[in-house]
Amino acid sequence: MKNTISTLLAVISCFSMISCSAQKQSLITVKGTQFIKDGKSYSYVGANYWYGALLGSEKYGDRKRLVRELDLMKANGIDNLRVLVGAEGGTYDYTVTPALQTAQGKYDEALLDGLDFFMSEMGKRGMYAVLYLNNNWEWSGGMSQYLEWNGKGAIPNPNLKGNTWPQFMEYTSKFHECEPCKTGFEQHIKFVLGRTNAYTKKKYTEDPAIMSWQVANEPRVFTKENEKAFTNWLNKVVDLIDSLDKNHLISTGSEGKAGSNDDLATFERTHQNKNIDYLTMHIWPKNWGWFKAEEEKSTLQVALTNAGKYIDEHVAVAKKMNRPIVIEEFGLPRTHEGLLPDASVESRNVFYESFFKRLAESHKNKEALAGVNFWGFGGEGKAVNKTGKWNAGDAFTADPPQEPQGLNTVFSEDKSTLKLIKKFNNQLK
Repeated sequence: MKNTISTLLAVISCFSMISCSAQKQSLITVKGTQFIKDGKSYSYVGANYWYGALLGSEKYGDRKRLVRELDLMKANGIDNLRVLVGAEGGTYDYTVTPALQTAQGKYDEALLDGLDFFMSEMGKRGMYAVLYLNNNWEWSGGMSQYLEWNGKGAIPNPNLKGNTWPQFMEYTSKFHECEPCKTGFEQHIKFVLGRTNAYTKKKYTEDPAIMSWQVANEPRVFTKENEKAFTNWLNKVVDLIDSLDKNHLISTGSEGKAGSNDDLATFERTHQNKNIDYLTMHIWPKNWGWFKAEEEKSTLQVALTNAGKYIDEHVAVAKKMNRPIVIEEFGLPRTHEGLLPDASVESRNVFYESFFKRLAESHKNKEALAGVNFWGFGGEGKAVNKTGKWNAGDAFTADPPQEPQGLNTVFSEDKSTLKLIKKFNNQLK
């Protein structure tokens, strides 16, 4: 584990959303099961905001919207955002476009500039980013795109006719033994970590607005037979990031046992590397069959009970390994899976509050659960058609392109949810 002493770096931070003053932002460090900020335990209710850097692009995005959304989140105590560093390919339907990497090693400068702008705006507000560098899933290209780039056949995109999820996962599992794929990803890591922000003039490895580099979104072991290849790959990537950047934390982006063949022992084995500073878990009641929109009232309690058990068993692993753990993805649809803000969020608020209360208790007792990031903040985005399908050029919401837009989104208009988030962030601070 890192024992880096928090280094104070000067940045500009808006304290009233209108006037600004010079303020210092500390790097987040780890001590045992606690995140440390300014010598005190740091816990947070944060958000998934994967599209933040795309919004920051002057060419493709909407900087005014970005600034408004950052201001709104900050006003509600949200100072921790989990963000995608670009996307790969962008040639398939249901995949993020424009892509940061249009081909392996070839970058769209307008999107790099968007990332720089986004990080500079986060720094102004004293906010922290968890930046993930790859994706197990097709919606941003990710590992499957590296495979296609390196001659492993066309991506069997499971959202397109004729392809299945088992087929896609079998294809993606080949990434961990694809040498040119792994090399391409390592070059991407070196490129991003070697960058200097055009707005702040800070090196990314020295930017206090970065809390953590994250290997990927939901990297999966896939099969028992693949565990060795997966673990070797994961360790090599973690060690590479650590060799390039001694200032920032490192996490893997794992779902927990759901990404480890539904086995906690596998999750623990694959996270032994001392350079993994904290653990992560994701919880998706709808996807995992715990919650059904057509049986909302009866299955909400099932979701709450099962989520509580999932949290408890992962916190136990974190305590055993003496590391913090973050629930960095969790979500629940609105009533009847409505995609617009007028659909009720009553059950969602109950679900969210159960996580927030568990976090507040952990913070009070200095236990291992140290943060939660709901999925996700969609701000001013909205579905533009009845099915919620995202098409290139549509405004981004928290839901990635393969999901109906608005399905798990917290909108700017969701006052009751934002009030709940603010209440607990005030408690934690």
